[in-house]
Amino acid sequence: MAKRDYYEVLGVDTGAAADDIKRAYRRLAIKYHPDKNPGDKEAEAKFKECAEAYEVLSDSNKRARYDQYGHAGLQGSGVHDFSRMNVEDIFGALNLDDIFGDFFGGFSRRGRGSSRAGPRRGYDLETAVELTLNDVANGVEKSIEFSRQDLCEDCSGSGCAKGSSPAKCSTCGGSGQVAQAGLGGFFQMVSACPACKGGGTVIKNPCKKCRGTGRVGKKRIVMVKIPAGVHEGQSVRVGGEGEPGFGGGPRGDLYCYVKIKSHPFLERQDTNIIATVPISFTQASLGATIEVPSLNGTKELKIPPGTQPGDVFRIKGQGLPDIRTRRSGDELVQIMVEIPKKLNSQQEELLRSFAATEDNTVLPKSRGFFEKLNQYIANNR
Repeated sequence: MAKRDYYEVLGVDTGAAADDIKRAYRRLAIKYHPDKNPGDKEAEAKFKECAEAYEVLSDSNKRARYDQYGHAGLQGSGVHDFSRMNVEDIFGALNLDDIFGDFFGGFSRRGRGSSRAGPRRGYDLETAVELTLNDVANGVEKSIEFSRQDLCEDCSGSGCAKGSSPAKCSTCGGSGQVAQAGLGGFFQMVSACPACKGGGTVIKNPCKKCRGTGRVGKKRIVMVKIPAGVHEGQSVRVGGEGEPGFGGGPRGDLYCYVKIKSHPFLERQDTNIIATVPISFTQASLGATIEVPSLNGTKELKIPPGTQPGDVFRIKGQGLPDIRTRRSGDELVQIMVEIPKKLNSQQEELLRSFAATEDNTVLPKSRGFFEKLNQYIANNR
Protein backbone atom coordinates (compact mmCIF):
# COMPACT_ATOMS: atom_id res chain seq x y z
CA MET A 1 0.00 0.00 0.00
CA ALA A 2 1.34 3.45 -0.95
CA LYS A 3 2.37 5.62 1.99
CA ARG A 4 0.43 8.81 2.67
CA ASP A 5 2.02 12.23 2.60
CA TYR A 6 3.62 12.87 6.00
CA TYR A 7 2.26 16.41 6.24
CA GLU A 8 -1.21 15.04 5.55
CA VAL A 9 -0.74 12.37 8.23
CA LEU A 10 0.00 15.00 10.89
CA GLY A 11 -2.47 17.52 9.51
CA VAL A 12 0.04 20.35 9.08
CA ASP A 13 1.12 22.56 6.18
CA THR A 14 4.35 21.90 4.31
CA GLY A 15 5.82 25.08 5.80
CA ALA A 16 4.87 24.20 9.39
CA ALA A 17 7.34 25.16 12.11
CA ALA A 18 9.02 22.50 14.26
CA ASP A 19 6.85 23.39 17.28
CA ASP A 20 3.66 23.04 15.19
CA ILE A 21 4.78 19.58 14.03
CA LYS A 22 5.56 18.59 17.60
CA ARG A 23 2.17 19.75 18.88
CA ALA A 24 0.32 18.02 16.04
CA TYR A 25 2.12 14.75 16.68
CA ARG A 26 1.48 14.90 20.44
CA ARG A 27 -2.24 15.44 19.88
CA LEU A 28 -2.54 12.53 17.42
CA ALA A 29 -0.34 10.17 19.44
CA ILE A 30 -2.54 10.67 22.48
CA LYS A 31 -5.69 10.27 20.37
CA TYR A 32 -4.60 6.99 18.76
CA HIS A 33 -2.55 5.52 21.62
CA PRO A 34 -3.40 1.80 22.05
CA ASP A 35 -4.03 2.31 25.78
CA LYS A 36 -6.91 4.63 24.85
CA ASN A 37 -8.09 2.32 22.05
CA PRO A 38 -7.66 -1.24 23.34
CA GLY A 39 -8.00 -3.86 20.63
CA ASP A 40 -8.46 -1.24 17.87
CA LYS A 41 -6.03 -2.29 15.11
CA GLU A 42 -6.90 0.72 12.96
CA ALA A 43 -6.02 3.14 15.78
CA GLU A 44 -2.76 1.29 16.38
CA ALA A 45 -1.87 1.52 12.69
CA LYS A 46 -2.57 5.28 12.71
CA PHE A 47 -0.49 5.66 15.87
CA LYS A 48 2.48 4.04 14.11
CA GLU A 49 1.87 6.04 10.92
CA CYS A 50 1.99 9.27 12.93
CA ALA A 51 5.24 8.16 14.60
CA GLU A 52 6.86 7.53 11.22
CA ALA A 53 5.74 10.93 9.93
CA TYR A 54 7.05 12.66 13.04
CA GLU A 55 10.44 10.93 12.85
CA VAL A 56 10.97 12.35 9.35
CA LEU A 57 9.45 15.82 9.76
CA SER A 58 11.13 16.48 13.13
CA ASP A 59 14.57 15.80 11.66
CA SER A 60 15.77 18.73 9.52
CA ASN A 61 17.93 16.56 7.23
CA LYS A 62 15.29 13.90 6.64
CA ARG A 63 12.62 16.55 6.18
CA ALA A 64 14.70 18.34 3.54
CA ARG A 65 15.21 15.10 1.61
CA TYR A 66 11.51 14.28 1.89
CA ASP A 67 10.46 17.76 0.73
CA GLN A 68 12.67 17.48 -2.35
CA TYR A 69 12.25 13.84 -3.36
CA GLY A 70 9.25 12.49 -1.43
CA HIS A 71 9.31 9.02 0.10
CA ALA A 72 11.97 7.91 -2.40
CA GLY A 73 14.37 10.48 -0.94
CA LEU A 74 14.43 8.67 2.41
CA GLN A 75 16.06 5.56 0.97
CA GLY A 76 19.01 4.64 3.17
CA SER A 77 18.32 7.41 5.72
CA GLY A 78 17.76 5.02 8.62
CA VAL A 79 14.02 5.46 9.12
CA HIS A 80 12.74 3.03 11.76
CA ASP A 81 10.30 0.30 10.80
CA PHE A 82 7.50 1.37 13.16
CA SER A 83 5.04 -1.17 11.76
CA ARG A 84 7.02 -3.91 13.54
CA MET A 85 7.53 -2.06 16.83
CA ASN A 86 5.51 -2.16 20.00
CA VAL A 87 4.45 1.09 21.62
CA GLU A 88 7.18 1.43 24.25
CA ASP A 89 9.83 0.85 21.59
CA ILE A 90 8.37 3.63 19.44
CA PHE A 91 8.61 6.11 22.29
CA GLY A 92 12.14 4.95 23.00
CA ALA A 93 13.23 5.21 19.35
CA LEU A 94 11.92 8.77 19.04
CA ASN A 95 13.14 9.94 22.48
CA LEU A 96 9.89 11.72 23.24
CA ASP A 97 10.52 12.88 26.79
CA ASP A 98 10.37 16.54 25.74
CA ILE A 99 6.93 15.98 24.18
CA PHE A 100 5.19 13.71 26.68
CA GLY A 101 7.34 13.76 29.81
CA ASP A 102 5.65 11.46 32.30
CA PHE A 103 2.21 11.92 30.75
CA PHE A 104 -0.61 10.38 32.82
CA GLY A 105 1.79 8.65 35.19
CA GLY A 106 3.73 6.75 32.55
CA PHE A 107 0.88 6.29 30.06
CA SER A 108 3.08 7.33 27.16
CA ARG A 109 5.60 4.56 27.78
CA ARG A 110 3.33 1.70 28.89
CA GLY A 111 5.60 0.56 31.71
CA ARG A 112 8.88 1.50 30.13
CA GLY A 113 10.77 1.03 33.42
CA SER A 114 9.96 -2.67 33.66
CA SER A 115 10.59 -3.24 29.95
CA ARG A 116 14.10 -1.81 30.27
CA ALA A 117 15.09 -3.97 33.22
CA GLY A 118 16.65 -6.75 31.11
CA PRO A 119 18.25 -7.12 27.69
CA ARG A 120 16.10 -5.84 24.85
CA ARG A 121 16.32 -6.35 21.13
CA GLY A 122 17.40 -3.37 19.02
CA TYR A 123 15.10 -1.46 16.72
CA ASP A 124 14.35 -2.65 13.18
CA LEU A 125 15.11 -0.32 10.28
CA GLU A 126 13.58 -0.03 6.85
CA THR A 127 14.95 1.14 3.53
CA ALA A 128 13.97 0.87 -0.12
CA VAL A 129 15.63 -1.08 -2.93
CA GLU A 130 14.81 -0.19 -6.54
CA LEU A 131 14.62 -3.01 -9.09
CA THR A 132 14.05 -3.29 -12.81
CA LEU A 133 11.72 -5.87 -14.34
CA ASN A 134 14.84 -7.76 -15.45
CA ASP A 135 15.99 -7.87 -11.81
CA VAL A 136 12.60 -9.29 -10.88
CA ALA A 137 12.86 -11.87 -13.66
CA ASN A 138 16.30 -13.15 -12.74
CA GLY A 139 16.86 -12.25 -9.10
CA VAL A 140 19.70 -9.92 -8.18
CA GLU A 141 22.22 -9.04 -5.48
CA LYS A 142 22.13 -5.35 -4.60
CA SER A 143 24.47 -3.11 -2.64
CA ILE A 144 22.36 -1.24 -0.08
CA GLU A 145 23.65 1.86 1.70
CA PHE A 146 21.78 3.12 4.75
CA SER A 147 22.26 5.01 8.02
CA ARG A 148 21.72 3.63 11.49
CA GLN A 149 22.43 4.48 15.10
CA ASP A 150 25.38 2.38 16.28
CA LEU A 151 27.29 1.97 19.52
CA CYS A 152 29.64 4.85 20.22
CA GLU A 153 33.23 3.65 19.84
CA ASP A 154 34.59 6.09 22.43
CA CYS A 155 32.39 4.86 25.28
CA SER A 156 31.43 1.40 23.92
CA GLY A 157 27.80 2.38 24.17
CA SER A 158 27.77 3.25 27.88
CA GLY A 159 27.25 6.97 27.32
CA CYS A 160 29.87 7.74 29.96
CA ALA A 161 33.18 9.49 29.49
CA LYS A 162 36.28 7.31 29.70
CA GLY A 163 37.10 6.32 33.25
CA SER A 164 33.55 6.82 34.53
CA SER A 165 30.43 4.67 34.74
CA PRO A 166 26.69 5.19 35.22
CA ALA A 167 25.56 5.90 38.78
CA LYS A 168 22.53 4.43 40.50
CA CYS A 169 19.58 6.79 40.27
CA SER A 170 18.97 8.35 43.69
CA THR A 171 15.32 9.12 42.90
CA CYS A 172 14.18 5.50 42.32
CA GLY A 173 17.05 3.68 44.01
CA GLY A 174 17.94 1.97 40.73
CA SER A 175 14.55 0.33 40.14
CA GLY A 176 13.59 2.59 37.25
CA GLN A 177 10.14 3.14 38.74
CA VAL A 178 8.51 5.43 41.27
CA ALA A 179 5.22 5.06 43.10
CA GLN A 180 2.79 7.85 43.86
CA ALA A 181 -0.21 7.64 46.19
CA GLY A 182 -3.63 8.28 44.68
CA LEU A 183 -7.15 8.97 46.02
CA GLY A 184 -6.15 9.67 49.61
CA GLY A 185 -3.62 6.86 49.79
CA PHE A 186 -6.01 4.02 48.88
CA PHE A 187 -3.77 2.82 46.03
CA GLN A 188 -0.45 3.59 44.37
CA MET A 189 0.34 4.50 40.78
CA VAL A 190 3.65 3.12 39.49
CA SER A 191 5.32 4.96 36.63
CA ALA A 192 8.72 5.35 35.00
CA CYS A 193 11.16 7.33 37.10
CA PRO A 194 11.31 10.91 35.73
CA ALA A 195 14.98 11.31 36.71
CA CYS A 196 16.46 8.27 34.92
CA LYS A 197 13.61 7.76 32.40
CA GLY A 198 13.12 4.21 33.64
CA GLY A 199 16.74 3.10 33.18
CA GLY A 200 17.67 2.90 36.87
CA THR A 201 20.95 4.75 36.32
CA VAL A 202 22.03 8.28 35.48
CA ILE A 203 25.10 9.54 33.62
CA LYS A 204 26.88 12.29 35.49
CA ASN A 205 29.93 12.53 33.21
CA PRO A 206 28.67 12.02 29.62
CA CYS A 207 30.79 10.98 26.66
CA LYS A 208 31.59 14.01 24.49
CA LYS A 209 31.28 12.16 21.20
CA CYS A 210 27.75 10.78 21.72
CA ARG A 211 26.68 13.32 24.39
CA GLY A 212 25.69 10.58 26.78
CA THR A 213 23.38 8.67 24.44
CA GLY A 214 25.83 5.82 23.84
CA ARG A 215 25.03 5.90 20.13
CA VAL A 216 26.15 7.76 17.02
CA GLY A 217 24.90 7.77 13.44
CA LYS A 218 26.89 5.68 10.97
CA LYS A 219 26.75 4.76 7.31
CA ARG A 220 26.50 1.07 6.50
CA ILE A 221 26.70 -0.88 3.21
CA VAL A 222 25.41 -4.44 2.90
CA MET A 223 24.90 -6.82 -0.03
CA VAL A 224 21.32 -8.07 -0.21
CA LYS A 225 20.10 -10.99 -2.32
CA ILE A 226 16.69 -10.29 -3.86
CA PRO A 227 14.86 -13.43 -5.03
CA ALA A 228 13.29 -13.61 -8.48
CA GLY A 229 9.57 -12.89 -8.66
CA VAL A 230 9.28 -10.31 -5.87
CA HIS A 231 6.44 -7.79 -6.01
CA GLU A 232 6.23 -4.08 -5.34
CA GLY A 233 6.00 -3.44 -1.59
CA GLN A 234 7.36 -6.81 -0.50
CA SER A 235 10.34 -6.73 1.84
CA VAL A 236 13.54 -8.73 2.19
CA ARG A 237 14.76 -9.13 5.77
CA VAL A 238 18.47 -8.82 6.51
CA GLY A 239 18.96 -10.26 9.98
CA GLY A 240 21.09 -8.38 12.51
CA GLU A 241 21.54 -5.23 10.42
CA GLY A 242 19.23 -3.05 12.51
CA GLU A 243 20.23 -1.01 15.53
CA PRO A 244 22.09 -2.51 18.52
CA GLY A 245 20.09 -3.88 21.41
CA PHE A 246 19.80 -2.56 24.94
CA GLY A 247 21.40 -4.13 27.98
CA GLY A 248 23.22 -6.69 25.86
CA GLY A 249 20.18 -7.58 23.73
CA PRO A 250 20.54 -8.63 20.06
CA ARG A 251 20.47 -6.26 17.12
CA GLY A 252 17.29 -5.56 15.21
CA ASP A 253 16.85 -6.36 11.52
CA LEU A 254 16.89 -4.36 8.31
CA TYR A 255 13.86 -4.63 6.02
CA CYS A 256 14.45 -3.73 2.38
CA TYR A 257 11.16 -2.79 0.71
CA VAL A 258 10.97 -3.39 -3.03
CA LYS A 259 10.21 -0.61 -5.51
CA ILE A 260 10.03 -1.56 -9.20
CA LYS A 261 11.04 0.94 -11.89
CA SER A 262 8.66 1.40 -14.76
CA HIS A 263 9.70 -0.20 -18.06
CA PRO A 264 9.45 1.87 -21.27
CA PHE A 265 7.53 -0.88 -23.13
CA LEU A 266 6.39 -3.53 -20.66
CA GLU A 267 3.91 -3.67 -17.78
CA ARG A 268 3.54 -6.30 -15.11
CA GLN A 269 0.35 -8.25 -14.45
CA ASP A 270 1.20 -10.74 -11.69
CA THR A 271 3.55 -13.18 -13.47
CA ASN A 272 2.57 -12.05 -16.96
CA ILE A 273 4.18 -9.25 -18.94
CA ILE A 274 2.03 -7.01 -21.15
CA ALA A 275 3.31 -5.18 -24.22
CA THR A 276 1.14 -2.88 -26.34
CA VAL A 277 2.49 -2.85 -29.89
CA PRO A 278 1.34 -0.62 -32.79
CA ILE A 279 1.07 -2.04 -36.30
CA SER A 280 -0.10 -0.54 -39.57
CA PHE A 281 -3.48 -1.00 -41.22
CA THR A 282 -1.88 -3.06 -43.99
CA GLN A 283 0.00 -5.30 -41.53
CA ALA A 284 -3.24 -5.98 -39.67
CA SER A 285 -5.07 -6.72 -42.93
CA LEU A 286 -2.45 -8.77 -44.73
CA GLY A 287 -0.57 -10.26 -41.78
CA ALA A 288 3.12 -9.76 -40.94
CA THR A 289 6.01 -10.92 -38.79
CA ILE A 290 7.06 -8.16 -36.38
CA GLU A 291 9.62 -7.62 -33.60
CA VAL A 292 8.11 -7.05 -30.14
CA PRO A 293 9.88 -5.92 -26.95
CA SER A 294 10.54 -8.54 -24.28
CA LEU A 295 12.57 -8.94 -21.11
CA ASN A 296 15.34 -10.43 -23.26
CA GLY A 297 15.66 -7.92 -26.08
CA THR A 298 13.05 -8.53 -28.79
CA LYS A 299 11.04 -11.54 -29.97
CA GLU A 300 9.52 -12.34 -33.35
CA LEU A 301 5.73 -12.49 -33.42
CA LYS A 302 3.64 -13.61 -36.39
CA ILE A 303 0.56 -11.45 -36.93
CA PRO A 304 -2.14 -13.32 -38.90
CA PRO A 305 -4.18 -11.61 -41.65
CA GLY A 306 -7.30 -9.90 -40.37
CA THR A 307 -5.88 -9.01 -36.94
CA GLN A 308 -8.19 -6.59 -35.10
CA PRO A 309 -7.31 -3.68 -32.76
CA GLY A 310 -7.08 -5.02 -29.20
CA ASP A 311 -6.30 -8.61 -30.22
CA VAL A 312 -3.90 -10.27 -27.77
CA PHE A 313 -1.19 -12.78 -28.65
CA ARG A 314 0.59 -14.92 -26.09
CA ILE A 315 4.32 -15.75 -26.04
CA LYS A 316 4.69 -18.68 -23.67
CA GLY A 317 7.19 -18.59 -20.83
CA GLN A 318 8.40 -15.03 -21.44
CA GLY A 319 6.87 -13.54 -18.30
CA LEU A 320 8.09 -13.37 -14.69
CA PRO A 321 8.65 -16.27 -12.28
CA ASP A 322 6.30 -16.97 -9.39
CA ILE A 323 8.27 -16.34 -6.20
CA ARG A 324 6.99 -19.61 -4.68
CA THR A 325 6.61 -22.08 -7.55
CA ARG A 326 9.30 -20.55 -9.81
CA ARG A 327 7.02 -21.13 -12.80
CA SER A 328 7.21 -18.33 -15.35
CA GLY A 329 4.22 -16.49 -16.74
CA ASP A 330 3.76 -15.41 -20.35
CA GLU A 331 4.16 -12.27 -22.39
CA LEU A 332 0.87 -10.89 -23.66
CA VAL A 333 1.13 -8.70 -26.74
CA GLN A 334 -1.86 -6.44 -27.33
CA ILE A 335 -2.20 -5.05 -30.84
CA MET A 336 -2.97 -1.42 -31.58
CA VAL A 337 -3.73 -0.61 -35.22
CA GLU A 338 -2.50 2.82 -36.32
CA ILE A 339 -4.57 4.72 -38.87
CA PRO A 340 -2.55 7.12 -41.04
CA LYS A 341 -3.46 10.77 -40.53
CA LYS A 342 -2.18 11.90 -43.93
CA LEU A 343 -2.19 10.10 -47.30
CA ASN A 344 -0.49 11.01 -50.54
CA SER A 345 -2.52 11.02 -53.71
CA GLN A 346 -1.50 7.50 -54.73
CA GLN A 347 -2.39 6.06 -51.32
CA GLU A 348 -5.72 7.85 -51.28
CA GLU A 349 -6.56 6.59 -54.77
CA LEU A 350 -5.71 3.02 -53.82
CA LEU A 351 -7.83 3.19 -50.66
CA ARG A 352 -10.79 4.64 -52.54
CA SER A 353 -10.52 1.76 -55.01
CA PHE A 354 -10.45 -0.64 -52.07
CA ALA A 355 -13.45 1.06 -50.47
CA ALA A 356 -15.42 0.56 -53.66
CA THR A 357 -14.92 -3.19 -53.35
CA GLU A 358 -16.12 -3.43 -49.74
CA ASP A 359 -19.25 -5.46 -49.22
CA ASN A 360 -20.81 -7.67 -46.56
CA THR A 361 -18.12 -10.30 -47.06
CA VAL A 362 -15.29 -7.85 -46.34
CA LEU A 363 -16.74 -5.98 -43.35
CA PRO A 364 -19.71 -8.03 -42.15
CA LYS A 365 -19.63 -6.70 -38.58
CA SER A 366 -19.72 -3.04 -39.52
CA ARG A 367 -22.40 -3.68 -42.15
CA GLY A 368 -24.53 -5.53 -39.65
CA PHE A 369 -23.99 -2.84 -37.01
CA PHE A 370 -25.16 0.02 -39.19
CA GLU A 371 -28.13 -1.99 -40.45
CA LYS A 372 -29.23 -2.52 -36.83
CA LEU A 373 -28.59 1.16 -36.07
CA ASN A 374 -30.75 2.34 -38.96
CA GLN A 375 -33.53 -0.06 -37.94
CA TYR A 376 -33.32 1.21 -34.35
CA ILE A 377 -33.60 4.85 -35.51
CA ALA A 378 -36.58 4.02 -37.74
CA ASN A 379 -38.41 2.26 -34.89
CA ASN A 380 -37.91 5.13 -32.47
CA ARG A 381 -38.96 8.08 -34.58
